Amino acid sequence: MAKAASLADMLYTKLEEDILSGRIPPGSRLPAQKDIAEQENVSRTVVREAVARLEAQGFAVARQGSGVFVSDAARYRAFQVTKDELSELSDVIKLLEMRLAIETEMAGLAAARRTNEDISAMRDALRRIREAEDPAVAATADSQFHMAIARATRNDYYARFVEFLGVRLVPPSSLYLKYQPERSHDAYTHKVSDEHDAVLDAIVRMDIEKARHAARHHMQESLLRHSELNDLISRNE
Repeated sequence: MAKAASLADMLYTKLEEDILSGRIPPGSRLPAQKDIAEQENVSRTVVREAVARLEAQGFAVARQGSGVFVSDAARYRAFQVTKDELSELSDVIKLLEMRLAIETEMAGLAAARRTNEDISAMRDALRRIREAEDPAVAATADSQFHMAIARATRNDYYARFVEFLGVRLVPPSSLYLKYQPERSHDAYTHKVSDEHDAVLDAIVRMDIEKARHAARHHMQESLLRHSELNDLISRNE
Protein backbone atom coordinates (compact mmCIF):
# COMPACT_ATOMS: atom_id res chain seq x y z
CA MET A 1 0.00 0.00 0.00
CA ALA A 2 2.81 2.40 0.93
CA LYS A 3 4.63 1.56 -2.31
CA ALA A 4 1.50 2.23 -4.37
CA ALA A 5 1.01 5.55 -2.61
CA SER A 6 4.61 6.48 -3.32
CA LEU A 7 4.24 5.57 -7.00
CA ALA A 8 1.07 7.65 -7.18
CA ASP A 9 2.93 10.61 -5.67
CA MET A 10 5.72 10.26 -8.22
CA LEU A 11 3.29 9.99 -11.12
CA TYR A 12 1.28 12.97 -9.87
CA THR A 13 4.46 15.05 -9.68
CA LYS A 14 5.45 14.07 -13.22
CA LEU A 15 2.03 14.89 -14.65
CA GLU A 16 1.94 18.15 -12.72
CA GLU A 17 5.32 19.13 -14.17
CA ASP A 18 4.16 18.19 -17.66
CA ILE A 19 1.14 20.47 -17.27
CA LEU A 20 3.01 23.40 -15.73
CA SER A 21 5.77 23.20 -18.34
CA GLY A 22 3.23 23.19 -21.17
CA ARG A 23 4.14 19.72 -22.41
CA ILE A 24 0.49 18.89 -21.77
CA PRO A 25 -1.18 22.25 -22.51
CA PRO A 26 -4.45 23.56 -21.02
CA GLY A 27 -7.48 22.21 -22.85
CA SER A 28 -5.75 19.08 -24.07
CA ARG A 29 -6.88 15.59 -23.22
CA LEU A 30 -4.79 13.46 -20.91
CA PRO A 31 -3.73 10.11 -22.35
CA ALA A 32 -6.04 7.24 -21.42
CA GLN A 33 -5.28 5.72 -18.04
CA LYS A 34 -4.39 2.43 -19.74
CA ASP A 35 -1.81 4.21 -21.89
CA ILE A 36 -0.32 6.11 -18.95
CA ALA A 37 -0.06 2.87 -16.97
CA GLU A 38 1.81 1.17 -19.79
CA GLN A 39 4.05 4.14 -20.50
CA GLU A 40 5.02 4.66 -16.85
CA ASN A 41 5.04 0.96 -15.97
CA VAL A 42 2.60 1.33 -13.09
CA SER A 43 -0.80 -0.14 -12.28
CA ARG A 44 -4.03 1.55 -13.29
CA THR A 45 -4.79 1.98 -9.58
CA VAL A 46 -1.72 4.19 -9.31
CA VAL A 47 -2.82 6.15 -12.38
CA ARG A 48 -6.34 6.63 -11.01
CA GLU A 49 -4.95 8.00 -7.73
CA ALA A 50 -2.61 10.40 -9.52
CA VAL A 51 -5.32 11.65 -11.89
CA ALA A 52 -7.76 12.05 -8.99
CA ARG A 53 -5.22 14.31 -7.28
CA LEU A 54 -4.83 16.34 -10.46
CA GLU A 55 -8.58 16.88 -10.48
CA ALA A 56 -8.66 17.73 -6.76
CA GLN A 57 -5.89 20.31 -7.24
CA GLY A 58 -7.67 21.91 -10.19
CA PHE A 59 -5.23 20.75 -12.84
CA ALA A 60 -7.65 18.47 -14.63
CA VAL A 61 -11.36 18.15 -15.31
CA ALA A 62 -13.21 14.91 -16.12
CA ARG A 63 -15.76 15.19 -18.95
CA GLN A 64 -18.23 12.35 -19.01
CA GLY A 65 -17.77 10.20 -22.06
CA SER A 66 -14.80 12.23 -23.29
CA GLY A 67 -12.01 11.63 -20.82
CA VAL A 68 -9.92 13.84 -18.55
CA PHE A 69 -8.71 17.21 -19.80
CA VAL A 70 -6.17 19.70 -18.51
CA SER A 71 -8.04 22.57 -16.92
CA ASP A 72 -7.82 25.97 -18.62
CA ALA A 73 -7.22 27.38 -15.13
CA ALA A 74 -4.10 25.23 -14.66
CA ARG A 75 -1.89 27.93 -16.11
CA TYR A 76 -3.12 30.29 -13.39
CA ARG A 77 -2.47 27.90 -10.53
CA ALA A 78 -1.83 29.83 -7.33
CA PHE A 79 1.73 30.29 -6.16
CA GLN A 80 2.45 27.88 -3.33
CA VAL A 81 5.16 27.23 -0.77
CA THR A 82 4.36 24.05 1.09
CA LYS A 83 5.67 23.05 4.49
CA ASP A 84 7.45 20.05 3.00
CA GLU A 85 9.36 22.31 0.61
CA LEU A 86 11.04 24.03 3.55
CA SER A 87 12.40 20.88 5.16
CA GLU A 88 15.76 21.32 3.41
CA LEU A 89 18.25 24.15 3.91
CA SER A 90 18.55 24.76 0.17
CA ASP A 91 14.82 25.54 -0.02
CA VAL A 92 14.96 27.82 3.03
CA ILE A 93 17.78 29.74 1.32
CA LYS A 94 15.72 30.21 -1.86
CA LEU A 95 12.81 31.63 0.14
CA LEU A 96 15.16 33.97 2.04
CA GLU A 97 16.51 35.26 -1.29
CA MET A 98 12.99 36.15 -2.36
CA ARG A 99 12.16 37.74 0.99
CA LEU A 100 15.31 39.88 0.82
CA ALA A 101 13.88 41.90 -2.05
CA ILE A 102 10.31 42.05 -0.77
CA GLU A 103 10.87 42.79 2.91
CA THR A 104 13.49 45.49 2.37
CA GLU A 105 10.94 47.75 0.69
CA MET A 106 8.18 46.55 3.02
CA ALA A 107 10.11 47.90 6.01
CA GLY A 108 10.66 51.23 4.26
CA LEU A 109 6.96 51.65 3.57
CA ALA A 110 6.15 50.66 7.14
CA ALA A 111 8.48 53.36 8.44
CA ALA A 112 6.70 55.95 6.32
CA ARG A 113 3.14 54.88 7.17
CA ARG A 114 3.13 53.18 10.57
CA THR A 115 0.79 54.14 13.39
CA ASN A 116 1.26 53.84 17.14
CA GLU A 117 -0.96 50.75 17.04
CA ASP A 118 1.42 49.16 14.52
CA ILE A 119 4.37 49.84 16.78
CA SER A 120 2.56 48.29 19.73
CA ALA A 121 1.86 45.15 17.68
CA MET A 122 5.52 44.88 16.66
CA ARG A 123 6.75 45.36 20.21
CA ASP A 124 4.31 42.77 21.52
CA ALA A 125 5.49 40.22 18.96
CA LEU A 126 9.16 40.80 19.83
CA ARG A 127 8.38 40.47 23.54
CA ARG A 128 6.73 37.10 22.91
CA ILE A 129 9.72 35.94 20.86
CA ARG A 130 12.08 36.77 23.74
CA GLU A 131 9.85 35.09 26.33
CA ALA A 132 9.14 31.95 24.29
CA GLU A 133 10.69 28.73 25.54
CA ASP A 134 9.18 26.65 22.75
CA PRO A 135 10.74 27.26 19.29
CA ALA A 136 7.33 26.80 17.66
CA VAL A 137 5.88 29.60 19.83
CA ALA A 138 8.83 31.81 18.93
CA ALA A 139 8.31 31.09 15.22
CA THR A 140 4.65 32.08 15.46
CA ALA A 141 5.54 35.35 17.21
CA ASP A 142 8.27 35.96 14.64
CA SER A 143 5.82 35.64 11.75
CA GLN A 144 3.45 37.97 13.61
CA PHE A 145 6.22 40.57 13.87
CA HIS A 146 6.61 40.50 10.10
CA MET A 147 2.84 40.61 9.70
CA ALA A 148 2.71 43.76 11.85
CA ILE A 149 5.29 45.36 9.56
CA ALA A 150 3.31 44.28 6.50
CA ARG A 151 0.11 45.79 7.86
CA ALA A 152 1.95 49.02 8.66
CA THR A 153 2.64 49.50 4.94
CA ARG A 154 -1.08 50.09 4.35
CA ASN A 155 -0.67 47.89 1.29
CA ASP A 156 -2.89 44.82 1.47
CA TYR A 157 -0.68 42.85 -0.89
CA TYR A 158 2.20 42.83 1.55
CA ALA A 159 -0.09 41.61 4.32
CA ARG A 160 -1.56 38.93 2.06
CA PHE A 161 1.92 37.75 1.10
CA VAL A 162 3.02 37.44 4.73
CA GLU A 163 -0.29 35.86 5.73
CA PHE A 164 0.06 33.31 2.94
CA LEU A 165 3.50 32.23 4.13
CA GLY A 166 2.56 32.28 7.83
CA VAL A 167 5.09 30.45 10.00
CA ARG A 168 6.78 29.24 6.80
CA LEU A 169 8.09 32.80 6.60
CA VAL A 170 10.44 31.99 9.48
CA PRO A 171 13.36 29.61 8.87
CA PRO A 172 12.88 26.86 11.47
CA SER A 173 15.52 27.23 14.19
CA SER A 174 15.34 23.48 14.69
CA LEU A 175 16.69 22.97 11.16
CA TYR A 176 19.56 25.37 11.82
CA LEU A 177 20.41 24.07 15.30
CA LYS A 178 20.16 20.45 14.18
CA TYR A 179 23.50 20.89 12.43
CA GLN A 180 24.96 23.28 15.02
CA PRO A 181 24.66 21.39 18.32
CA GLU A 182 27.17 23.73 19.98
CA ARG A 183 24.79 26.65 19.51
CA SER A 184 21.86 27.07 21.85
CA HIS A 185 18.34 28.09 20.97
CA ASP A 186 18.75 31.08 23.32
CA ALA A 187 21.84 32.31 21.49
CA TYR A 188 20.13 31.93 18.13
CA THR A 189 17.03 33.78 19.35
CA HIS A 190 19.14 36.56 20.89
CA LYS A 191 20.96 37.19 17.60
CA VAL A 192 17.74 37.29 15.59
CA SER A 193 16.07 39.51 18.21
CA ASP A 194 18.89 42.07 17.92
CA GLU A 195 18.26 42.23 14.18
CA HIS A 196 14.52 42.62 14.75
CA ASP A 197 15.15 45.40 17.28
CA ALA A 198 17.13 47.36 14.69
CA VAL A 199 14.24 47.09 12.22
CA LEU A 200 11.72 48.18 14.84
CA ASP A 201 13.86 51.11 16.01
CA ALA A 202 14.08 52.50 12.47
CA ILE A 203 10.34 52.10 11.94
CA VAL A 204 9.61 53.83 15.26
CA ARG A 205 11.80 56.74 14.16
CA MET A 206 10.09 56.76 10.76
CA ASP A 207 13.52 56.58 9.15
CA ILE A 208 12.77 54.99 5.79
CA GLU A 209 16.35 54.38 4.65
CA LYS A 210 17.45 52.95 8.00
CA ALA A 211 14.40 50.69 8.06
CA ARG A 212 15.28 49.37 4.61
CA HIS A 213 18.90 48.92 5.66
CA ALA A 214 17.98 47.10 8.88
CA ALA A 215 15.53 44.79 7.12
CA ARG A 216 18.04 44.04 4.39
CA HIS A 217 20.74 43.36 7.00
CA HIS A 218 18.40 40.98 8.84
CA MET A 219 17.65 39.04 5.65
CA GLN A 220 21.31 38.99 4.62
CA GLU A 221 22.40 37.71 8.02
CA SER A 222 19.80 34.97 7.89
CA LEU A 223 20.92 34.07 4.39
CA LEU A 224 24.54 34.00 5.54
CA ARG A 225 23.75 31.78 8.53
CA HIS A 226 21.92 29.22 6.46
CA SER A 227 24.22 29.39 3.41
CA GLU A 228 27.34 28.78 5.53
CA LEU A 229 25.61 25.89 7.22
CA ASN A 230 24.52 24.45 3.88
CA ASP A 231 28.12 24.66 2.62
CA LEU A 232 29.37 22.94 5.78
CA ILE A 233 26.92 20.07 5.34
CA SER A 234 27.84 19.70 1.66
CA ARG A 235 31.55 19.46 2.50
CA ASN A 236 30.92 16.77 5.10
CA GLU A 237 28.73 14.58 2.91
